[in-house]
Amino acid sequence: MKILIVADNYYPNVNGSSYFTQRLAFYLKRRGHEILVMSASRSLRSEPFSHDGIDVFGIRSFSMGFIYNDFRFSLPIGIKNIVESEIKRFRPDVIHIQDHFVISPVVQKVAGQMGIPMVGTNHFMPENLLHYLHLPGMLEQIAKQIAWAQFRKIFEQLQVVTTPTKTAAALLKEVNLTKPAIAVSNGVDLKKFRPDNSGDYLRKRYILPDKPILLYVGRLDREKNIDKVILALAEALKKTDIHFLIAGKGAESEKLKKLVTELGLEKNITFAGFVPDEDLPNLYTIANCFVIAGIAELQSLVTMEAMASKLPIVAVNAMALPELVRHGENGFLFELEDTQGLSGYLVNIFSDENLRKKMSEKSLEIIQDHDINKTMFQFESIYHQVLAR
Repeated sequence: MKILIVADNYYPNVNGSSYFTQRLAFYLKRRGHEILVMSASRSLRSEPFSHDGIDVFGIRSFSMGFIYNDFRFSLPIGIKNIVESEIKRFRPDVIHIQDHFVISPVVQKVAGQMGIPMVGTNHFMPENLLHYLHLPGMLEQIAKQIAWAQFRKIFEQLQVVTTPTKTAAALLKEVNLTKPAIAVSNGVDLKKFRPDNSGDYLRKRYILPDKPILLYVGRLDREKNIDKVILALAEALKKTDIHFLIAGKGAESEKLKKLVTELGLEKNITFAGFVPDEDLPNLYTIANCFVIAGIAELQSLVTMEAMASKLPIVAVNAMALPELVRHGENGFLFELEDTQGLSGYLVNIFSDENLRKKMSEKSLEIIQDHDINKTMFQFESIYHQVLAR
């Protein structure tokens, strides 16, 4: 099958949507499909390039580095002919869009004229973008309404809409999308992320002490609430000895480092920065517990990777995280403003080896339902369904 995957967000952008799109293309190609990704180019020109063995056609774009490093953005002006020419060249059987921003609406117009079926996966929550703009409350609410209206305009016209979780599907219903959304897990590669991987060399690389490790992997942006974790850690350290490893980069990086200095926690926290993909499966295995406090997670790839690596999870009780974290079974759920509660859960996990082992086993059991091969099979079934129509 020839599949065109369309996303404004792609390599080298560092976020969940970009990673999902990269993995979708990679695993579909590995299953024998012919794949082309259409996304923002790496320059002011529209041009093809390749990433991880995947052919990509880049639509001319502009750097948005003043908002976020490496982020590029295409403008809709004058790109219809470019998009149309590339679609006619590739002649996809089906098109799978990942957002509603710039390129997808143009592709949708062309696909409609050519009679090519389209499906879409939603990864969008306004909270993941609006924090960059620092809008006052009323303007932020108006911006959210406009963003969801634009989303509905595009996704209402698709043959099938998917989203990673039941929680995410319910959200789309709340924002008045009339087309039912199917929950299809983002999936995780259980052969790549395994508890028997070895990350000893990473302990040396990041000069980590011989102590139990609490791990966070992801963007260091405001909605991720890493400051809350740091504050809770300061309390937990009064009762147990933990080292917090923070892997990722983002707009809040310097603020977080300043907070660590103010609290005198420099010896208890390591900022690893961006960890390359080839090291990531091994990074989880040097940790004893994973923490996530992001309030806008439609699923969370990193949480699934941590579970596949047999880690207990301490997660904020928000959005779709409770679908992965069963309180008291494979980890704990805490309320965002309850730093004392979060601190207590960290103490519980790090001071009770039997509890930690039990929760680790449960994480590994739960994550089996999210095997990436099951996800790919579901998408293939959807593609065949829309083609049959």
